[in-house]
Amino acid sequence: MRLRLLGAVLPLLLACLQPGRLMAQSPASGPGTATPNVLGMWLSEDGNGVFRIGRCGDTLCGALVGMSYHGDTVPLDAYKRPQCNMMLLHDFRPGDEAGHWSGSIYDPDNGHTYDATIWSPDPEQLKLRGYLVLPLFGETQSWTRYHGRVPDPRTCKFRP
Repeated sequence: MRLRLLGAVLPLLLACLQPGRLMAQSPASGPGTATPNVLGMWLSEDGNGVFRIGRCGDTLCGALVGMSYHGDTVPLDAYKRPQCNMMLLHDFRPGDEAGHWSGSIYDPDNGHTYDATIWSPDPEQLKLRGYLVLPLFGETQSWTRYHGRVPDPRTCKFRP
């Protein structure tokens, strides 16, 4: 009898002791009560895009608000929709680690959506890890806080 009880309680106890697990479930760490350092404008790793990350109800989301491109034609995604002001980061909620947010990211170049985690190790840097199924099967990018002029919403152009 004791072994069965221990077998039922032990997994729950271990789950509660995982680092960050209690913090992620604590109301004080939710998006409605704290200001995450991932909010704001970010320049992508390749320097070709500016993203605005903000609140979308009780989650965080992000849109592509500026692009560095040549010519007058706004780039299109894989389904021939304009990428300008397209919401690419969706439904980010507090993750298992403090300061980490888990959601999904849409890749406009191939039309696929991936699981993703974002976090900000310091005020001027954002890490974004997109992956398939497990974070082990992914790639991490380093974005920098964008301090330039807000891109023109009509053209989405900006100069790096």
